Amino acid sequence: MTSPADRLRAVRERIAAAARAAGRDPASVGLLAVSKTWPADDVRALAALGQAAFGENRAQELTAKAAELADLPLEWHFVGQLQRNKAAAVARTGAVVHSLDRSSLARALSRAGEERGHPVDVFVQVDLGGAAGELAERGGAAPADVPALADAVAGLPGLRLRGLMAVAPRDEEPGPAFARLAALAERLRADHPAAREVSAGMSGDLEEAIAAGATLVRVGTALFGSRPLTSPRVTPVTGVPPEGSAEEV
Repeated sequence: MTSPADRLRAVRERIAAAARAAGRDPASVGLLAVSKTWPADDVRALAALGQAAFGENRAQELTAKAAELADLPLEWHFVGQLQRNKAAAVARTGAVVHSLDRSSLARALSRAGEERGHPVDVFVQVDLGGAAGELAERGGAAPADVPALADAVAGLPGLRLRGLMAVAPRDEEPGPAFARLAALAERLRADHPAAREVSAGMSGDLEEAIAAGATLVRVGTALFGSRPLTSPRVTPVTGVPPEGSAEEV
């Protein structure tokens, strides 16, 4: 069985090799350790090895771990689908939100950012599509809606737009999907030059994401080990996936 240090080293080496293969500086790609479902002690073990950024996909788990690990200088990220009534709780942790996909959530997060006295850093999540019946399964705004949503986010005083986030469709080669994301990101930067980041790529497809320009990869399994995954369905009333449905694999 490999140690946390071995797993972290292996992931960092994969990131560096993929960046070099794409003609990029390895330092231009950050690593987000997705610690969802894993105990705070596992986060503490990786933090001791120099990993500072961690991602959670449920508000309750994020707030509990952030409180338990408040003695560490960690950077928290929220990577799951977020319900509006939990926006304030997530904002209070200082977490970067990767899954902003609708204007109502943007307004809720902005209010929370204003109340906190510090803007909430956000990524607009893009639905990259996929096989029939899978559209929006992992959340995200339709590509055609992204420019208007980004404009709305940029105009809200309690938010700071960092870029785009997406998950590759399950039944499609990730390269073409990430190429579509790269094209959207280029358009976003033309309209909002400060929104230069792209959150994409997970344990199984981080190389393809880096080749397409990802600046932050979200890795869970390769760092912590396998976890049981479910595939929550979109709720029929709201059309919004349940909290935590944007999975890392």
